[in-house]
Amino acid sequence: MSPAPPVALTIAGSDCSAGAGLQADLKTFSCFGVHGLTAVTAVVAETANAVHGIYPVEPAALQEQVQLLLAAYPVAAIKTGMLGSKRHVVAVAELLSRVDIPLVVDPVMVASTGDPLVPDDAVEAYRDRLLPLARVMTPNLPEAEALLGSDRGDAESMAGELAGRFGSAVFLTGGHADGAGEAIDFLAEDGAVRRFAGPWIEVPGSHGSGCTISAAITAGLARGRDLAGAVAEAKKFIGRALEDSYEWSAGERPAIHALNQLCRGDGREVAAKGCGRPNT
Repeated sequence: MSPAPPVALTIAGSDCSAGAGLQADLKTFSCFGVHGLTAVTAVVAETANAVHGIYPVEPAALQEQVQLLLAAYPVAAIKTGMLGSKRHVVAVAELLSRVDIPLVVDPVMVASTGDPLVPDDAVEAYRDRLLPLARVMTPNLPEAEALLGSDRGDAESMAGELAGRFGSAVFLTGGHADGAGEAIDFLAEDGAVRRFAGPWIEVPGSHGSGCTISAAITAGLARGRDLAGAVAEAKKFIGRALEDSYEWSAGERPAIHALNQLCRGDGREVAAKGCGRPNT
């Protein structure tokens, strides 16, 4: 019998196209040698090109999933993705306030286009109930602006302001272009802000990139990495997923693009190529 791997729990929506949500999280956890558990917040009928329907799970059913998994498994890290409503945010926060497990909050509130994904009362519930519990939050730029209440200027200063306001580390994502062919993200922790740079990778579609990078950070924390180390590995992983992305196109159907969240070969990837699975 093989040694048991570390365990991570994702609390998020189910994406039937498997590019984002729980499915993206599970693929990413697997690449890092982490056993993934899932608590479903909603069933989403979507592809990388369009969302057709969102069907929320009752908060009581969501809580039952989380309670059962936390009681049965040695969960080493937790992430939240799409929660969708104030009721769901509160239901999750009530349970997670009782445990001492590193929490990664991907505050799925605003699309990268700037379109809101949750009502205002859910944003308030994130601010008041969930974000203060986080080890790290991973907003994109529009989500950071929503949490701060307005456009507060450059990404680096916004990351620092969010960290100070909520008492959580902040990894501000989005690959902010610096004009020199690099994608820059910012980690604010303990009063300092660090830059994480990688090559700017132009792809036709990046569906699931936020889920993927937050899942990679969660996997790193589950494996005992410090936050900066987990972020560095996650940055490499999302770079590889973008660089090796692929598409399907046939006949009259529009092309569908997907990040490459798959592990190569037997799953033991080289860390320098983006996947930090241990050699044991």
